[in-house]
Amino acid sequence: MGKGDRKSKRGKIWRGSHGKTRPKHSKKITIDKSKKEKAE
Repeated sequence: MGKGDRKSKRGKIWRGSHGKTRPKHSKKITIDKSKKEKAE
């Protein structure tokens, strides 16, 4: 696993590509407050 490996993070950085290992945008988990209040 190194620069030439397409599946490794270092390989994605070297190639300038993205994928599951190196997503373009990090997904943020948000908690919906309206659903939490209804449950209580």
